[in-house]
Amino acid sequence: MDEEENSIHRILDAQDPVVKDLVRGEVEHGVLIPLKTTLELRDDYVTAKVLITRTPLKTANPAIMMLRELLSEEVVKCFPHLRRCAKPCDLPAHLKAQFMNESQQSRQIHTGKSNWIYIIAGPESMLKADEVRQELAKLEGMEGEEVFIRSIPVPMVAPASQVQAAMWSQQFWPAVYRKNNPLGPHPSMIARSTDEISDDAAIWMSLAHQVAHQSQAEGFGEAMGACVIQREEDKTTIVALAGDARWCQRGKCGPEGNPMAHCVMRAISMVAQKLVRCENRQTQTNPTPILEYECFQDKPMLEDERKVFELEHPSPDGYLCHGLEMYLTHEPCVMCSMAILHSRMGKVVFRHRMPLTGGLSAEDRGCGHPSLGGADGGRGLGLFWRRELNWSLIAWEWESSGCMRPLEVDKAIHA
Repeated sequence: MDEEENSIHRILDAQDPVVKDLVRGEVEHGVLIPLKTTLELRDDYVTAKVLITRTPLKTANPAIMMLRELLSEEVVKCFPHLRRCAKPCDLPAHLKAQFMNESQQSRQIHTGKSNWIYIIAGPESMLKADEVRQELAKLEGMEGEEVFIRSIPVPMVAPASQVQAAMWSQQFWPAVYRKNNPLGPHPSMIARSTDEISDDAAIWMSLAHQVAHQSQAEGFGEAMGACVIQREEDKTTIVALAGDARWCQRGKCGPEGNPMAHCVMRAISMVAQKLVRCENRQTQTNPTPILEYECFQDKPMLEDERKVFELEHPSPDGYLCHGLEMYLTHEPCVMCSMAILHSRMGKVVFRHRMPLTGGLSAEDRGCGHPSLGGADGGRGLGLFWRRELNWSLIAWEWESSGCMRPLEVDKAIHA
């Protein structure tokens, strides 16, 4: 038994008895691949024109103070990722060449140790070049000098890495990486979260696979499964286990089955049922819903589902799935992805991408996928991290090391 097998067995032995009883097959570590956001994949940068000028070093501070009078402080702060001032030697090579060859004075400025400095004046759309030129001409040290004003493109968003900052410094204007990611979750957040879940992710993925096989074998639904856990202070507790049940009531649903019985919807609803059960116990009430049929199918249908459902919710006072983790055999559809967001799930891991119908991945759906014969599912939505939504989470694709065989389903189906 190698070291990796030893580690997964030690982790499994530390789990609750119910979890050890549920896991029946071999479990092996996989690889967690963080999903990219729509912004990370499509909007590497958006550029806009800014006006730049140059002054003697001794005139730089008065020039900056004058420019602040022409523009509000909020506008000035719009470029924290760009250096406000740059020495001639720090300019990108193409700007050096352009400015150096414009005049004899420019050649002298760019030769040897210079006592001049370049300054970003502000967005071209908010400044009048003639007005800036007139105000600069009034400053001490600028009398009799031809005021230099040029327009250049610069990136409007901050660089997402030190490498990107270096590239932009060579391509546009000296840029600064401030160790953040304006296009998605911070790299340190991704690294920390990946470390948190990597040791036992294979256990929960194994359970999701197991219940998916069972659900398909019973004819309840597709070979899809979901496992929900809570992680607190290095302790993990299983909260819900659900297989797909879309075909359970064929006569009452359309040709695609019952969408409310997707494994994601069932798992979230089982978590809700546990919270309701706890509340009813506290209030000593037990209302019976009057329904023609149970659309969510959130009662256990499989023995493994029942074992987990009978456990109490570890945090009965919390909001639905706040901060919980969900492990899925397949990338959830748009409906289920939004349900995950609205339930306030903290992390999501799935194994199989759904290149036509998935809602979490940001890559273009179906484009260039060899098994889809040219089918196109449009642009990926990347719903796990969108600026316009009021909740974000971290999501990963999980690649098996070979222990779990793939769960093949129709690529056009909604998981």
